[in-house]
Amino acid sequence: MNFSKQILFFLSALGAFNGVVLSLYFAVFKKEKTHTDVFLGGLLAALSIRVGKSVLFYFHPQLSKIYLQIGLSACFLIGPLLFFYVKSKQERLNITIAKYSLAGLLLLLIILGWLFPYEGYTIWWTKPVYYVINAQWLFFILLAFYSARATFAKLADRSRQMSYDEVWILTVISGIFVIWASYYTARYTSYISGALSFSFIFYLSLMVIFYERNKTLNVSVLKKESYSNKIEESLAQNILLKITTVFEEQKVYKRPDLTLTILAKELNVRPQFLSQFLNDNLNKSFNQFINEYRVEEAKRLLKEDVHLKIDAVGIECGFNSSSTFYSTFKKITGTTPSNYVET
Repeated sequence: MNFSKQILFFLSALGAFNGVVLSLYFAVFKKEKTHTDVFLGGLLAALSIRVGKSVLFYFHPQLSKIYLQIGLSACFLIGPLLFFYVKSKQERLNITIAKYSLAGLLLLLIILGWLFPYEGYTIWWTKPVYYVINAQWLFFILLAFYSARATFAKLADRSRQMSYDEVWILTVISGIFVIWASYYTARYTSYISGALSFSFIFYLSLMVIFYERNKTLNVSVLKKESYSNKIEESLAQNILLKITTVFEEQKVYKRPDLTLTILAKELNVRPQFLSQFLNDNLNKSFNQFINEYRVEEAKRLLKEDVHLKIDAVGIECGFNSSSTFYSTFKKITGTTPSNYVET
């Protein structure tokens, strides 16, 4: 292999190698990981397998057919994992359905791969299966785009600031689409273009997310500095009394769609004023404040209503998904809902 090919091999394989490392971190080694982390880890793993196969085959055309079969099979998982990642990031995913769907698809791939191996059905894998892979992959990309359409709309409206999670969603969806397009158009460019695009998108995504993370932190600091004058104690106590009354009488914290603006309207105060009260007087973010109420309600239900399933308790208390409920409960109480029930 000459020097130019060595450079090409390094650049094309770099993304796949780092993708494997990150996938292990998100899916296995990350502390207090959520279902979103697992889906992202799985997505990176499937992409890395697909890209790794491309790199090996490009530089070693005599590669065993089993590796080609594994690489193409991994493509069937990329689309669903992307869609489930986006939905879980938006807290709109039924985790049970997602798990069974992925398990069923994986089992189907194993059975079909065993009955119709690449070695004996090469034409079948390189023609109809390849077209089905591209169609299925694109279908789930479009579903992910549709699910995140409101977030993409913010790109055209500079007055609306995107959250850190929204930047993650846009970056991942856009990156996966570019990689799909690179593979789909490889017949007109080069087979290795898909692997090179993965390396490029991988590092570009890390840069964008790192930049947005720092920008978010800086904005938070600026907000704290802008609230230099704390609300007077008497007025703060009055606001807290209003919140307590609304929470006890209307249980508004149980609303999954509750936002700072909605709560401010219920209290008949300006959203900026309520945000300042929470940040300066209580030293809490809006989400932290609301989640503490939700967790307290969950603790009550877990002890008093033993017939109610744990997942149902989370939904009853206002959490959008079981994964958010579990992670928030553990973060606030230091234990899981199931362990809390047993104590």
